[in-house]
Amino acid sequence: MDRTGWRRWARRVLVGACGAVLTGTAGLVAVRLGGWDDGTPLALVVVGLPYAALAGLLALGVLLALRSWWPAALAGVLVAVQLVWLVPRLVPDGGTPAADAPRLRVATSNAYLGQADAAALVRLVREQRVDVLAVEEFGPGAVDRLDRAGIAEVLPYRELRPGRDTAIYSRLPLTPLDGSASEAAREQIAAEVTVGGRVVRLTAVHTYYPMGDAGRWAEDFDELRAAVAGATRNAVLLGDFNATLDHAPMRALLGTGLTDTHAELGRGVAPTWPESNAYFPGLWPVIQIDHVLHGEALRAVSVAEHAVRGAEHRAVVAELAVTG
Repeated sequence: MDRTGWRRWARRVLVGACGAVLTGTAGLVAVRLGGWDDGTPLALVVVGLPYAALAGLLALGVLLALRSWWPAALAGVLVAVQLVWLVPRLVPDGGTPAADAPRLRVATSNAYLGQADAAALVRLVREQRVDVLAVEEFGPGAVDRLDRAGIAEVLPYRELRPGRDTAIYSRLPLTPLDGSASEAAREQIAAEVTVGGRVVRLTAVHTYYPMGDAGRWAEDFDELRAAVAGATRNAVLLGDFNATLDHAPMRALLGTGLTDTHAELGRGVAPTWPESNAYFPGLWPVIQIDHVLHGEALRAVSVAEHAVRGAEHRAVVAELAVTG
C-alpha cells in the first residue's frame, strides 16, 4: 500500500473510531434527556456522562482536523448539549455569606460495612472540626468501634436505630423530629440542631445501589422527595446517594429546592468512589456519589474530600453558613 493508501486507511479508522464514540455519547445523551435511568439498569451507564463529554470533545477535534464536516457537526451538537449540563456545576454560584452568619461543619462517610478505620474517622472529625457526621454502611460492631475510638468525646449526641445502617453523630444537641414533620420525614434517620438560634434539619442518606436493584434505588429517592416535600428551606441531606448529578432521581430531588454543595462552589465533578483500601488496593475515585445537599436557608462556604483508611468512599466535609 502506497502513502496515499495508508492515509486513506488511517482516515477511515479515525473517522470510524470517532463514529463509535459519538454513537455511545448520543445514547447517553438520549438516556439523560429522557430520564430513562429512573428505576432501570440504564442508571449504571449515566455515571459516564462527564467522561463522554471529554471523549466527544476529542472526537470533535479529530473530525475537524480531518475536515469531516458532517460528523463534526454532530459531535459539536452533542458536546454543546453536555456542556450545558456540565459547565454550571463547574462555575461557582457567586455570592459570599455574611461573615457573621453562623457556621455548621458537616461530614459524611461510608464506613464500608463497618470496615473503615474508626480511629481514622474520629481523627478526621477532630482535625476538620466537624459538628455533624453522617455515617453509612455501619455494619456489625461499628457503633462499638466508634465508641472505643472516642467518637463520644467529640460528637456526644447521636441518632441511630436498630436495623438501620445509617446514623448521625453531633457535637450539638439533636432534637428528634416531632409530629409536625411528615411521616416520610420521620421514617428517615433525621434530627434537628440549632445553630445560632436557627433550626437546621439533618437527614442522613444511604440509598440502595442501582446495580443491586434499580427499582429499589428509585424508590429510595421517591421516599427522600416525600420526606423533604415542603420542608427544604432549612434542610441538609448528606450521605451516600449512589447517584451523580446526572441521574434523573437525583435531579428530581434537587428540583424540590435543594442545592448540591459541590456544584454551588464550582466543584461539581469531584469523584468520591471507589477509594483504594486494603481490600481493593490501587483504586482511584472516578464518580461522585457522596453529596451534601442543602436548602435556601444555607449557603456553601467550603467542601473537600478526604480518604479514610479502610473505606471505599472518600468522606466529604462541607462548611455551611446558616443565613436564614
